[in-house]
Amino acid sequence: EAKEQFMLESLFGTVNRERVLLYLYAREEGYAREMSRFYEVALGTMQNQLEKLEAGGVLYSRSAGTTHLDALNPRYAFREELSALLEKVLSLYPEEERKRLTGGRRRPRRKGKPL
Repeated sequence: EAKEQFMLESLFGTVNRERVLLYLYAREEGYAREMSRFYEVALGTMQNQLEKLEAGGVLYSRSAGTTHLDALNPRYAFREELSALLEKVLSLYPEEERKRLTGGRRRPRRKGKPL
């Protein structure tokens, strides 16, 4: 398994803040439990980072049923710059780690939907 490379920790303050931003950039949206399982960290850790980023206007959230989904805020003043920075970081990750982060089905296929 490839060792993650934390390139923005000194800029963002914590490894987990980098993880949250990169995850949401790569997958467009996500929720705390999904991220905590993906990175194998405590749920509270991810919730804390999401709350701080949302309070700063970097993220926005919406409800989908009982799930609280987060995504990068398209109205964030530095959205383009942040996206460019995250794209650069993602491009520097080992290919295996990039695929793990960007790929994978996240929910079951709707019953009766053709393949």
